[in-house]
Amino acid sequence: MPSTFNVHDSSGYEQLMGRWSRILALQFIDFAGLTDGEKIIDVGCGTGSLTFALAKAANVEEIVAIDYSPVFVEAATRSNTDPRVTIRQADACALPFDTGRFDRAMALLVLHFVPDAAKAVAEMRRVVRPGGVVAAAVWDHLGGMPGMRMMVDTVGALSESGRQLRGRYCFQPMMQPGELKRTFVEQGLVDVTETQLMVRMDYRNFDDYWAPMAAGEGPLGQYVAALGTEERARTDAAVRDAYEAGQPDGPRSFANIAVACRGIVS
Repeated sequence: MPSTFNVHDSSGYEQLMGRWSRILALQFIDFAGLTDGEKIIDVGCGTGSLTFALAKAANVEEIVAIDYSPVFVEAATRSNTDPRVTIRQADACALPFDTGRFDRAMALLVLHFVPDAAKAVAEMRRVVRPGGVVAAAVWDHLGGMPGMRMMVDTVGALSESGRQLRGRYCFQPMMQPGELKRTFVEQGLVDVTETQLMVRMDYRNFDDYWAPMAAGEGPLGQYVAALGTEERARTDAAVRDAYEAGQPDGPRSFANIAVACRGIVS
């Protein structure tokens, strides 16, 4: 089942999100847990933020990382130098692995881009042995990402298409209060725990913030790329004005919240 995340170039994704997901990965591992000797699957590995953090965090036996996007698979494979790590293209909703194959299944910033996120959680549960752990984290787009809300609220005030983008962005799957935890429970996981993780996104200037979206990366970039010339110029100027907020261009810092859940396979 295809992801709804739009990616053209791995370096653009790194500037848009990869640099922040590497920071979040460390907190996510602390919450999800990790033990030497384990076999782990990273579902929706992207460019490898969680994959490579896992390899450094413990003396694990094996890490299998999958992603639906061939762009991400190629980029992560290119970066990999660890023989314990295998990276391949696969569908989160139809994992090509035997039941109980892994000790732990983890998905960082993935499930809100999977159209049938519950099926992906069910698949993660299936491939983990009894007593093993399933863990996932998603951004809180509605209330926990002020930097990105700044963009969608700005375009939402400019046009009907912008308002529609804001609605889609703020209400993606797994992002409503309790939704991720409820899905874990509904898919048969037990001892489900939920928490919030926080990272700051620090930008050098407006171009550092805007360049990946202006290049068409991610769902917000996909919206920008589809704008006509006049509407694009108006959007660029309005988002810049929101970023600068009446002050000279320069560094800005935004606190961002991700919701994380961990459950046990019974």
